[in-house]
Amino acid sequence: MERSKNLRKAIYQVDESMKEKFPAKNTKDILEDEIAYTQELIAVVEKEEVLKQYPKVKEQLNLLKETVADDIEQLQCSKDQDAKIGHKTADSSFFGYKTHLAMSEERIITAAVITTGEKNDGKYLKDLIEKSREAGMKIDAVIGDTAYSEKDNIQYTKENEIKLVSKLHPLITQGGRQKEEEFEFNKDAGLYVCKAGHMAIRKARTGKKGGGKNQRDTYYFDIEKCKRCPFREGCYQEGAKSKTYSVTIKSNEHSEQEKFQESEYFKEKSKERYKIEAKNSELKHRHGYDVAASSGLIGMELQGAMAIFTVNLKRIIKLLG
Repeated sequence: MERSKNLRKAIYQVDESMKEKFPAKNTKDILEDEIAYTQELIAVVEKEEVLKQYPKVKEQLNLLKETVADDIEQLQCSKDQDAKIGHKTADSSFFGYKTHLAMSEERIITAAVITTGEKNDGKYLKDLIEKSREAGMKIDAVIGDTAYSEKDNIQYTKENEIKLVSKLHPLITQGGRQKEEEFEFNKDAGLYVCKAGHMAIRKARTGKKGGGKNQRDTYYFDIEKCKRCPFREGCYQEGAKSKTYSVTIKSNEHSEQEKFQESEYFKEKSKERYKIEAKNSELKHRHGYDVAASSGLIGMELQGAMAIFTVNLKRIIKLLG
């Protein structure tokens, strides 16, 4: 932006009438859009044979062309086609992948599923349990955060006689909401994410207070993102001034789980959950697992396999010692 501005300034000193020939300035905060505008600007200047011979204009034009070429090369080199934007809070995001882990109380990782960053944690409980069983684990209880307390997981663990030590969240465990496959709840941010990976920007609760069935949480999405979203067909109505997703709050949906989470067993087992966070910290800070070593999901799976093998081996040696 700075270099295109300098080029325009240099040109105006020679011929101010060129302003009429230049393309409209980019108003979006997107690098690709700024590059597209700059390329149009360069194309207009390149046609002016006399103008581009002036030393000031020539210098600024060459600088701008080099900048564009460098940015295009960097975008091609760094763009990971598999990586996706995920969220840890409503205000922060990351670009990359997630590793969903299962671990024994002895701190040995028994299963892992590596996904792109926008995936919901709770959807992989079944995979983690089944992988752990295949590895020889006998599972009586599963301890996890609120992401794992959604309705399908409660039903699955009940059918398999597994105690689910995961606190209920009123926005995850409701059931009865529309388009469940298109909108997933991010428990860290407390907001829904659409299938394009865009997070809601705010929410509002409507209806009768006191946990009645008529209460709804309405989530508002950034309309500018919806307008250019590749999944807008059937989701965003052309010309609409807002895009929302509403969820009905059902306060009495999971009475059994609510009762269970008040038990002494639940409270005692919940104290074990810190172990998985400590293991995540070890993987990230001692074994370089905070940054992907290569691009692509397969590369991340290989890195995950090696890092997990290493921390498991260290733990086994310690237990044997």
